Amino acid sequence: MLLLSRADVARLMDFPAYVDAVEAGFRAAACGKALAPPATGFAVPGGSYHAKGAVLLGDTVAIKINANFPGNPASNGLPTVQGVIYLSDARNGRPLALMDSIEITINRTGAATTLAARHLARPDCRVAMICGAGVQGRIQLRAIAAAVTLERVHVWDRDGDRAERYAREMSDAMGLDVRPARDLAIARDAGIIVTCTSARTAFLTPALVSPGTFVAAVGADNRDKHEIAADLYAACRVTVDSLEQAAEIGDLHHALACGAVSREHVHATLAELVSRTKAGRASAADVTLFDSTGIGLQDVAAATAVYRRALAAGAGQRFSLA
Repeated sequence: MLLLSRADVARLMDFPAYVDAVEAGFRAAACGKALAPPATGFAVPGGSYHAKGAVLLGDTVAIKINANFPGNPASNGLPTVQGVIYLSDARNGRPLALMDSIEITINRTGAATTLAARHLARPDCRVAMICGAGVQGRIQLRAIAAAVTLERVHVWDRDGDRAERYAREMSDAMGLDVRPARDLAIARDAGIIVTCTSARTAFLTPALVSPGTFVAAVGADNRDKHEIAADLYAACRVTVDSLEQAAEIGDLHHALACGAVSREHVHATLAELVSRTKAGRASAADVTLFDSTGIGLQDVAAATAVYRRALAAGAGQRFSLA
């Protein structure tokens, strides 16, 4: 069995490799060669735990257990998200690897946004807005930049100092014009809006979103998180990563709970877009929405790619459970 640290994982995979791996996973799901049941989880004081599993049939199984403690960076000097991924052989159950989940979770989440943006964003979009200046906000900018050619990016965060730091760091790192936003009103100028916060009250409303905008709603990964107002959700052409999971923990969950939409309001899954069995944008005026809850399919696809690269590179440490 192979043990892979976060540093090992970071050395083995760059962002384009995550996009390729996650795309292959969604293609496998579209043709019945992968399964990804909804996540399970529970809350504890100060945070929550969730487990996500998936299988690439005839290949590998991955089960990820993550802890999510939003107060960690400020209170404990620890990452918000910490956890591990267990990878095994789907044909016989043989343990293959145990690896850090942080690097994979960050990048596979961004990879799904890249795939969604390729199908749902207008190709001529040049201005984006990132809501949330944390770790996920950084990979989400890379994700959008991998799908469209950006000229200007606005970043908003409840903590204005964080937004200022983000703008400086990402301008230097990506060679883009990244500007801190004092309020959300600037969102009306953006053709792409990404929400990647820990908000528990919806803040993105119809008044903030112009016709033709693509919205990637990334923050809602448990039942308490909520970023997209129900009336905005109802006005969008919606794609989800998983209908069942979005109905349980995504922004769809909140729109269903208040009666703003039914499950039939969802236009497509990301697997359907990637396999081109359904079209993304129907017109230039559509407001398209990707309700991204993060599914085990992304984890198994990414972890399998990491494992195979580790074998080829002789990376990690071997150990036995016997």
